[in-house]
Amino acid sequence: MMSGGLWLIVVFADGGQCNAALCVRIIRIIPVESGRYMKKKIGCLHAHYTNIQYIENAFSKFDIEWLHFVDPGLMQQVSTDENFKNSDAQKRVKQQVEWIAECKVDAILITCTNYISFLNEEQLSIPMPIIKIDEPYFERIFQLQQPQIILFTNPATVEGTVKRLNAHAEKYGAVDFEVIIIDNAFEFIMQGLGERYNQEILYFLYRFNNENRPLSVAQLSMVEAAKRYELQTGMTVLNPLNALVDSMIDQLELRSLSGL
Repeated sequence: MMSGGLWLIVVFADGGQCNAALCVRIIRIIPVESGRYMKKKIGCLHAHYTNIQYIENAFSKFDIEWLHFVDPGLMQQVSTDENFKNSDAQKRVKQQVEWIAECKVDAILITCTNYISFLNEEQLSIPMPIIKIDEPYFERIFQLQQPQIILFTNPATVEGTVKRLNAHAEKYGAVDFEVIIIDNAFEFIMQGLGERYNQEILYFLYRFNNENRPLSVAQLSMVEAAKRYELQTGMTVLNPLNALVDSMIDQLELRSLSGL
């Protein structure tokens, strides 16, 4: 007995004799509300608005409705207010995530590693998965199982990222990596000078043409320059966005807009 709502009935023709014009046999009845055949709604929590375009461009081929929540204030408080405690930051992130969950999303994506570091999932009780942008990227780093170089432009993200990376080493095993910060580049993206920012990263990457260790860029804002470098040199540069897309396709069963 099918209750209210839309249902998708999957059928195929019976090979036997039948007086009707088409004899069919029901093989599966799926409620459309189950989400399998519906557009996915994903809520994103960002520390900076520029991350919106990186995420939407990366998933442009998939049938997704995005809800973006941008809050630069948390990291501002953490870095400038000595009276703002870690417990205050955890409380704020909890409030943000719960608010996004109330919007009936299928999943929550957090694109800021520092926000992720303040997330205490044991304090949350929400039905949808929380996807942390750095975890698929970390898995790729550990899969290489060799010394490597990780590049940053924003010094404020280094400590949180390295701390989480080392925590993951307990699961995957230790990895030898060198952190290098591209000095004075991040100010360009903050000023809206995206192309100048990309050029600074690209110029820096060319210094490693003869480097044997694998390279990776740790921030979303660095991905475009890294991809240009790959096209121009044939070298591979790991980045968090490619790893994230592959992971979310599998985890959320994302459907391509082309139907393929």
